Amino acid sequence: MLFEGQPLVYRNKELSHLRKEVAVILQNPDDQIFSATVEEDVAFGPLNLGLPKEEVEARVDEALALVDMSNMRERPSQQLSFGQRKRLAIAGALAMRPKVLVMDEPTAGLDPHMVQEVLELTEELHMKGITLVMSTHEMEVAYSWADDFKVVHQGRLIFSGPAEELFANRTLLELLGFQAPPVYRMNEEMHRSALVDLYPIPRDMAELRLKFCRMNRRPIGGLRIRKVDKDNVPSILEVHGLLSQGKAVGYYGSQAKHLLAMTLPTDVRLPGLTGCLDKMIDGREAVLYTEPRLIPAIMGHINNLAHRYATSIKVMDE
Repeated sequence: MLFEGQPLVYRNKELSHLRKEVAVILQNPDDQIFSATVEEDVAFGPLNLGLPKEEVEARVDEALALVDMSNMRERPSQQLSFGQRKRLAIAGALAMRPKVLVMDEPTAGLDPHMVQEVLELTEELHMKGITLVMSTHEMEVAYSWADDFKVVHQGRLIFSGPAEELFANRTLLELLGFQAPPVYRMNEEMHRSALVDLYPIPRDMAELRLKFCRMNRRPIGGLRIRKVDKDNVPSILEVHGLLSQGKAVGYYGSQAKHLLAMTLPTDVRLPGLTGCLDKMIDGREAVLYTEPRLIPAIMGHINNLAHRYATSIKVMDE
């Protein structure tokens, strides 16, 4: 095993350096959380690095903001829900400011909305330059998320490459007892029935629906991006007005989620970027609240989809 091109060395000095660069999130957050409060748990790693108090506080603030737990810093860790404990475990890892984040089954036990939140958080971390590695048995999640697949069987790496190559290898899939994700098999079956072209191969249901929109020349709803920050927080009346007009309203990014949560009722759960795209495919216009630094990532994602499916997606940056 190599890190930054060099073999791992299991001596104290080298391991200490490695632990500063690579953070691990365990499948069960209760195996990782042991401090009495949220703030103490996130601060544990930086304190053990011997960092000054001011630096530790800055890292705690940054990590809690990223997982939208700034308002829970004094909460006893054992009073958190399972999803909140998952986010706390992620915050503890992020406080180390790693170059690589290794996640073991990060979406296990979460409801679909929370799964999407975790995946969009990883996109945000990737934008910050962190390399992300996910170990998972959830093929559908991995297929929609990963750039590169590694398949380990009985302790040996038996496949490395893009997902499409893995799922096209029927012999290997049968050996492993794997099935391709439903959206991949659906696209393949519809191609056999001469309903769609095989390529491009969709990664999720939204992309499959986008493929049909292109084939049927059905127009796609537009996207309006609205910037939010601490001095510009949308009111509940603004959000309600948009919803009453039939528009889809969503958010992208931890800061946007936190700011919206300050004004909206706790039982209101707005979709993320993927949810907004799904509603746009229905022909609805969507309004997405986000912080300015994430707009390039949103535009990159939408431009990539438009290019892959040879279609037009109207975006307005307000």
